[in-house]
Amino acid sequence: MISNTLLIKILNNIAITIKENKEYLTHLDSVIGDSDHGFNMNKGFNEVRQKLEPLQNKDCGTILKNVAMTLISKVGGASGPLYGTAFLKASVVIKDKYEISEKDSIKMFDESIKGIISRGKAKQGDKTMLDALIPAYQIYKDSINKGNSIEIAISQAQKAAYEGVEYTKTIKATKGRASYLGDRSIGHQDPGATSSYLILKSISDTLNNINK
Repeated sequence: MISNTLLIKILNNIAITIKENKEYLTHLDSVIGDSDHGFNMNKGFNEVRQKLEPLQNKDCGTILKNVAMTLISKVGGASGPLYGTAFLKASVVIKDKYEISEKDSIKMFDESIKGIISRGKAKQGDKTMLDALIPAYQIYKDSINKGNSIEIAISQAQKAAYEGVEYTKTIKATKGRASYLGDRSIGHQDPGATSSYLILKSISDTLNNINK
């Protein structure tokens, strides 16, 4: 179970992780994209962080809906609408709930990915964030269905997401600005897949540190 209080802590730590990796993400994007992924993500999650305090006593759905609307309005490029849609879809699953169950978390993950696919018109193998998120979701779902806790499942999922990031180095981009490079995009990791991995890792690290 993840309470609304813990959810606030997770989101705060995601914002810190994105800030710490702003230059790294921007560097990755400078090679095959617009050179602004880290800057835009940090701008959005910094805004999110500033809005968390008044949301302390709100239900989990309201918290994530606020995150979604902030990212959509503050993050430029494709990242804002894509991440905003993901959080918005997840918020609907837990509307009016003050705790997120293991079953809820699978549905949230699934709906987030469906939202990204619908918004971005991409699929696994296009060298996008989906190459990190889809294998992570599959591992996560299987782990929860085997009876593992959210903490264990997300730890396994973030490792699968990292492998997905590594996979993006081996394939050609077929979506977004990186697709303009064609075969020259091979050998470079996707910045969106990388930020997705960092978000999952931040969630995992937060849960592990709480239970130490």
